[in-house]
Amino acid sequence: MGARKIAIIGAGPGGLAAGMILSAKGFRVQIFEKQPYVGGRTSSFTEKGYTFDLGPTFLSMPHILEEVFESSNRKLEDYTTLKELDPMYSLSFDEMTIRATRDPDKMKKNIEQLFPGNGESYERFMVDTRKKMAALSPILQNNHASLFDYMRLRTLKALPQLELGKSLYEVLSKYFDDERLKLSFTFQSKYLGMSPWDCPGAFSILSFMEHEYGVFHPIGGLNQLTKSMAKVVKEHGGEIHTGVGVKKLLLDDRRAVTGLELDDGELVEADDVIMNADFAQGMTKLIDDDKRRKFKNIHLQKKKYSCSTFMIYAGVNQPIDLDHHTILFSDDYKKNVEEITKTKILSDNPSIYVQNASVTDPTLAPQGKSALYILAPVPNNFSGIDWNNETDTFRELIFNQIKKRTGLKDLESNIEVEKVLTPYDWEHQKHVYKGATFNLAHNLGQMMYFRPHNQFNEIDRLWLVGGGTHPGSGLPTIFESARITASLLIKKYSKEEVKI
Repeated sequence: MGARKIAIIGAGPGGLAAGMILSAKGFRVQIFEKQPYVGGRTSSFTEKGYTFDLGPTFLSMPHILEEVFESSNRKLEDYTTLKELDPMYSLSFDEMTIRATRDPDKMKKNIEQLFPGNGESYERFMVDTRKKMAALSPILQNNHASLFDYMRLRTLKALPQLELGKSLYEVLSKYFDDERLKLSFTFQSKYLGMSPWDCPGAFSILSFMEHEYGVFHPIGGLNQLTKSMAKVVKEHGGEIHTGVGVKKLLLDDRRAVTGLELDDGELVEADDVIMNADFAQGMTKLIDDDKRRKFKNIHLQKKKYSCSTFMIYAGVNQPIDLDHHTILFSDDYKKNVEEITKTKILSDNPSIYVQNASVTDPTLAPQGKSALYILAPVPNNFSGIDWNNETDTFRELIFNQIKKRTGLKDLESNIEVEKVLTPYDWEHQKHVYKGATFNLAHNLGQMMYFRPHNQFNEIDRLWLVGGGTHPGSGLPTIFESARITASLLIKKYSKEEVKI
């Protein structure tokens, strides 16, 4: 087994997690990363003493990552320090703020004070969704390589509890009668880049996971997770080549992978290749169209994709009086979501997420200053929005909304570092297909068996990890994708060795 060569395209969290597990098992792992840094979207940049996470800022269910480290004979706590957040986040509606906590007694009390009579409904939601999570976990943790897998007894048993025929919004309407309370338990569909009105009801597990397991911040930012994972890969003898892009996959006559061609023309042999590139981007760039069947360019264009995000990273020369995570809901959230996902136009009243991590983690900004991460969900690049013309106006709109909603009147005048990232930049600088930052959407036709498989069907010895394969996007599920793929590879070669 030790001689088997595994080439991994992309040093995002999925590629690194697979690399950790496989290198620990004696595989010869080489990871090739186009960017000059590791982490993919889970990376960071630093300017004038301010450090900003590029993409993900929420960590829930850290036990999954702890298990990935254990599979690699390491302990996560030896590499990074996790701090639990309380409140987990603040949800700001025009006339009220809900501070969410995982302490069930405190959360019930908070809800009862703001929405009399709904405290028990929260408890009922947690009890019901705990059962749903137990039913769904085996499905998320197992491979779905065939329709037979999909129809196995465990899946059939689980389906009634999963409420797949209902939308997430409909599921929460069973528990809460107030719109704001429903949104407090459905906004997490944005982690998938989807609308609560379209997102399958099974995803009520997203808010449950936060309330059950908490929300955490690694000191130094979520980028510390991928940096730690890269260290483990190297400790086990794996190689990580940053600033080295892959031009295409090398295939033999039987449509099996034999290795990679790098951007500089170098050829790399491999027994197997794991693709951690953005799925649709990787398909279109790395494999010639005539070598694909179900995933030709024309088919990829017809699939459903998540929304994109408009990002502002701002270094502010004063302390900011906001919780670690704050979500400012649009006055008309449903209209805003439809503008993002259906009509694909820019909203004049967007919802905005502000991370003020410096209140928890002083390492992210110079003393007495704040590193702000500001995100507004926006349409992906199928919208045709011209970001060259729209960026300045939309940026101004976001700052005006923040001033109005938070009382931070002089915020802009105190910014000393600022970087803006638009959907155009996500596509052209960060190599995300159509700027859809949360990958393929999670509608029923693109979930489980119907999502691209971990062992890619069309090309032998090609494997997938990341948000574009099973189980889906979001860090915990991306770590699960890596565990599934690594387990399949280990099983494949242990079987071959038995035959020998």
